[in-house]
Amino acid sequence: MLYHIAEYLQQVSNVPGARLMTYITFRSGAAFLLALLIALIIGRKIIDRLQMMQIGETIRDLGLEGQLKKTGTPTMGGIIIILSLVVPCLLVGNLTNIYMVLMLIATIWCGTIGFLDDYLKIKKHNKDGMKGKFKIVGQVGLGLLVGLTMCLSPDITQRQVTMHDTLLPSTEYVSQDGETEFASVAEYVQTPDMKSTQTTIPFVKGNNFDYSYLTSWMGKYAQTGGWILFVIVVIVAVTATSNGANLTDGLDGLCAGVSAVICVALAIMAYLGGNVIYSTYLNIMYIPGSSELVVFISALIGALIGFLWYNANPAQVFMGDTGSLTLGGIIAVFAILIHKELLIPLLCLIFFAEDLSVIIQTSYFKYTKKKYGEGRRVFRMAPLHHHFQKEGIAALIQTPRRAMAEPKIVTRFWILSILFAVLTFITLKIR
Repeated sequence: MLYHIAEYLQQVSNVPGARLMTYITFRSGAAFLLALLIALIIGRKIIDRLQMMQIGETIRDLGLEGQLKKTGTPTMGGIIIILSLVVPCLLVGNLTNIYMVLMLIATIWCGTIGFLDDYLKIKKHNKDGMKGKFKIVGQVGLGLLVGLTMCLSPDITQRQVTMHDTLLPSTEYVSQDGETEFASVAEYVQTPDMKSTQTTIPFVKGNNFDYSYLTSWMGKYAQTGGWILFVIVVIVAVTATSNGANLTDGLDGLCAGVSAVICVALAIMAYLGGNVIYSTYLNIMYIPGSSELVVFISALIGALIGFLWYNANPAQVFMGDTGSLTLGGIIAVFAILIHKELLIPLLCLIFFAEDLSVIIQTSYFKYTKKKYGEGRRVFRMAPLHHHFQKEGIAALIQTPRRAMAEPKIVTRFWILSILFAVLTFITLKIR
């Protein structure tokens, strides 16, 4: 809103200061501060309101230290994150930008799924909530929407930009034999904007991979096959990341902190990939118009930090599925829009480790129960973060020997998330 007002004022009367709103860095900083302030201000009021409505978390006794003390803690705190994110984007974001529009749709879409899940849990007074198949349907629907929009929208393109050194005669430097020396000048060569199924992968010169390579056997339909494969990857990425974030939300500050680290990494990628000069210099994919995503992700980082004010141990509020499903969906869609979806497994390794721990634990338990008549465990407890809280249970993995305090587990997961983010950038440099 403010962006469009400033744009109008600049065109009509050239009001001093209006041009500031055209700078991505200024609007990103403004979005961050606005989101942080909104989260801090409305957070307390929303928590009080949730307590008054007796919207508290239902806690099952899993024998974890300090677990039962959390009973009754207000949940659905993801509302704080969503409001703190959406309001700054509406104020300082460019609402005609396709990337901003898609991210806002993804936020509301996932937030609705999470809200319904939390609502049903509270209504039924148990942890069941929405049936898993309905959540999957919602996530698949979002994946289809994003994938097909990227395939069909003329506003979502890529541009190949290369830098060549051109030799120009220099009048300033003349050799002793009277011959003119040449100065090297960098020249940018750009191709027209085009639709492409290219994405970023590590360890490869140019860091680009085209999905149509895998469908080249389809002949003249290879590009169509590439888009179909891309949409399938988008669906898998959205579903896996959203559910991974949901499983990670089990300790105070864990999901919010890990998500904030991931968002900082994505913000850097979006800024570099949306700037023609930086993307060319670093030889990375340039995506016209995607720099607007930096405004969105800056607002999300501010919202997460503001939410952590109330969610840090001991938590005054839980984000619930309203927050965790939304965060996972946002991160996946954001990475997809900047063509970094194949980097998600490393960047979001915490989320996927949580996903895999549940899959491994469930599969092994069913297999051993069928084979030996008694189910056995790989981890003491799943998801993975609970494994470090529990002791005294027979499992294949017995490290660490003693249960760890919740704040230590959360802090170490944050550190690991930072490490994975750094490794993600390193893999793009090693080629």
